[in-house]
Order: sequence, then structure tokens, then C-alpha cells
Amino acid sequence: MAEFQWPWEYTFPPFFTLQTHDETRQQQLNVWSDLFLKYLKHTNQFLIGINDQNLPLFWNESIKRRLSSELILLILERLQNTGHAAPLDKRRQEWQVYWYTLEEYGNMVYDWIQQTGQTNTICTLYEIASGDSTTQLEFHGMDEAVLLKALRLLEEKGKCELIEMDGSHGVKFF
Repeated sequence: MAEFQWPWEYTFPPFFTLQTHDETRQQQLNVWSDLFLKYLKHTNQFLIGINDQNLPLFWNESIKRRLSSELILLILERLQNTGHAAPLDKRRQEWQVYWYTLEEYGNMVYDWIQQTGQTNTICTLYEIASGDSTTQLEFHGMDEAVLLKALRLLEEKGKCELIEMDGSHGVKFF
């Protein structure tokens, strides 16, 4: 895997401190939100904890700066507002982060199913997220819990039906 390319802001110490001026703070949160998505996509991560303090995303060792829990939470809440994250616990300490929205993921999977002529067939979540036929697609390597959420949205639209067998899931597309 190629080394992650950090934006210039990552080496700018004030970037790690919540800015007080509203316009500057909004821009800061926009850049951080974009950085979270790019970094997590690069590292193929879908789960993040506010207390993962040694994560390079939260801690720039070269300038000895660390994001506060408050700023991390603000960034994750902004991602939640855009459909790119959801808290996994009531205390909002553990989060699922989506590089694309769940609707976008669902559309990608459904487009692939139609293009490959797999409507009216049953696929496992493993086939979709990790199968050989999806290696070049954006959703390859997706966390199965995230995939399941995206498929539930498709199911609500009548485009598929989720099937549970012995604790694992399959899906039939229409």
C-alpha cells in the first residue's frame, strides 16, 4: 500500500486546535472531515474510536499535536450530518465511518448486480464485499456490517431481500 499523503494543514499546529472564529472553524471542520474520509479509505477502516489517541489521524508526532476528543466528536458529528458516519454506542465513543454514504454504496452494489446479470440470484455478503469479481470496484473490501446497512436501504426500496441463514447473510436482488 502506498504511503498516505497528508495535506499541508496536517503539519500546521493550529489545525489541531478548534478555531474560535466561526468561518475559520467551519473551514477547519470541512478539511478535517475530508481528511477523515480519505485516511480511513486509504487504511481500509470503517470503525473509529474517539479514544484511539495514537491513531496517526489524531496524532501528528512530528509536530507533537493531538486532536482533542471534543474536536474528534465535532468532526464525526459533521460526518454523521452528511451521511458518512454513525455512532455505535450511546456515549458516542465508537463510530462507524463510511467513505461513501450508505445510499451511494447501495447504488454501487445494485449497479454492479445489474451490469453482471445477477438479478434474481442470491449472493453472500462475502461475495459482494470480498469476492474476486469485485476487486476493482469501490465497494470491494467493505466492512460487512456497513454493507448490510446499505443493503437494508435497498431492501426498503424493494430492490433486494436480505436472507439470514445460520447467522450469516445472503441477499437476493430484484
